[in-house]
Amino acid sequence: MSFTKHSVAALLALTVSAPSLGNDQSQARSHHRSPPDTATLASACSALAQVDLPGTRIERAEWQGPQVLKPDAFSAMTGSTRQYSRIGAQCFIRGIINPRTGADGKPYGIRFELRLPAQWNDKFLFQGGGGTDGFLAAALGSVPFQGSTATPALMRGYAVVSQDGGHDGTDTSFAQDQQARLDYAYASTGQVTTAAKQLIARFYGTPAHKSYFMGCSNGGREAMMAAQRYPTDFDGIVAGNPGFRLSYASIGEAWDSQQFMRIAPVNSQGQKIVANAFSQADLDLVSRAVVAQCDAKDGLEDGILNAWEQCSFRPSTLQCKPGQTQDCLSADKIDALTAVFEGAKNSRGENVYASWPWDAGINTPGWRMWKLGTSQTAQSNAINLTMGAAALRDYFMTPYDRSFDVLKFDFDRDVERVRQTAAINDADATFLTTFNARGGKMIVVQGVSDPVFSAHDIRDWYRRLERDMSDSAPGFARLFMVPGMTHCGGGSGLGDIDPLTALEQWTDEGVAPTQILAKGTLPGDTAPRSQPICSYPQMAVYRGGAERSAASFECRKPAE
Repeated sequence: MSFTKHSVAALLALTVSAPSLGNDQSQARSHHRSPPDTATLASACSALAQVDLPGTRIERAEWQGPQVLKPDAFSAMTGSTRQYSRIGAQCFIRGIINPRTGADGKPYGIRFELRLPAQWNDKFLFQGGGGTDGFLAAALGSVPFQGSTATPALMRGYAVVSQDGGHDGTDTSFAQDQQARLDYAYASTGQVTTAAKQLIARFYGTPAHKSYFMGCSNGGREAMMAAQRYPTDFDGIVAGNPGFRLSYASIGEAWDSQQFMRIAPVNSQGQKIVANAFSQADLDLVSRAVVAQCDAKDGLEDGILNAWEQCSFRPSTLQCKPGQTQDCLSADKIDALTAVFEGAKNSRGENVYASWPWDAGINTPGWRMWKLGTSQTAQSNAINLTMGAAALRDYFMTPYDRSFDVLKFDFDRDVERVRQTAAINDADATFLTTFNARGGKMIVVQGVSDPVFSAHDIRDWYRRLERDMSDSAPGFARLFMVPGMTHCGGGSGLGDIDPLTALEQWTDEGVAPTQILAKGTLPGDTAPRSQPICSYPQMAVYRGGAERSAASFECRKPAE
């Protein structure tokens, strides 16, 4: 809807003691008033600064005209757009919830940004964060995959809110404070949702008709947490590459780093350079071998491994034979790669984090930056050894021990130390009866080549969801696996996707998504191509026709 009849009702009631505007009397009054002009909208917006919301301080409430937003500085963490975005007139709000001094003596509070467009579509979208949060990204609501060209939610008419997870700064020092841990884990979502919905109702004169949550990475975890811990607050969820078992994924990061460090060559100063554990040529060799063995299983050799579950690649086939030095891997590299892809294990051979699928994206920059980095010094820039190591040491492990060395993590003794944080942080629940009964819908999108959150892990969660919800899961939750895509976009897959439109069609029209169109180019392409990303467990199978056209594929279950 456009900003019309409810605006004046909101303006008339916007005072410190303003009652809720969702009543029949205020609705009836609004029918007899003309649409407000810009001055009226600006006054209504400014008045929000005086609204009394429990525990909440509105720091800015101002009417802004059409403008161009710069690319999101935090897109590497959130998967959000790297493009300039032209947005319309809006009410811009910034506030803080429950400001306080923490147990560590530092200031805390949940900062949020809310944008209320003049042309409103009656919907609300909560934009997820990324990494360890601690930043306040522009509330744009872009589809959180870096290759996506889909229209952001704000430009579709959504009221959009973003938040910082309850702490300032992207480091992990917040983990010393108990409440800051709770806010980051899940509590900030509930509090920001309540505040945002109240402000929306006061400004527009009516509550949002639909409420969605969309995010990738940690924002994807937050999206799943929204359905699991706030099942009455949201009608639709898009969870991209979700770190839903972040506590155990951090153990997986430590495992990988230990395997790579073990075989890392030393420089002239005797320092191990983890980035050189595998050269680009090594990873190119592995990618080519995986593609050669598994690409045709979906009916077309095109570099996209839709039949990723049917790929039984063994790296031992690449081991150098006696006297061979080219186009092969040494035994220690084979062992390290095998250990990584089989997943973190304890001394009894039991997985303490998931295994990983073999896919073409292993040689892409996104895979390298998480697992190996590029640094040619002893100070690695691999994300597993920077952000990942700090999060495991400071946040996931109890008790707090800033001196802990994750390269010495013991996969027998230390796994138990993440359980306390996992209990509040991990969005791995499968009992979603309330969310389902209210008509809630969830779309989970996962890159098969994600180097930090295993595609096998989210697949196994979805299988548990089907089991625990008595096979009703496809009626409200669907999983889409994107071959070749790394973390929140990138890799060697087709990453231009639009799950938000699929969610809108599901929640508004009752059309459950059987596939999501994926567009883009692969390395060496001179023209774009498209394929369907099928609802799991189906996969895209080539049936003949133009090889670059999605119309030439159909979704089928893999042969048993």
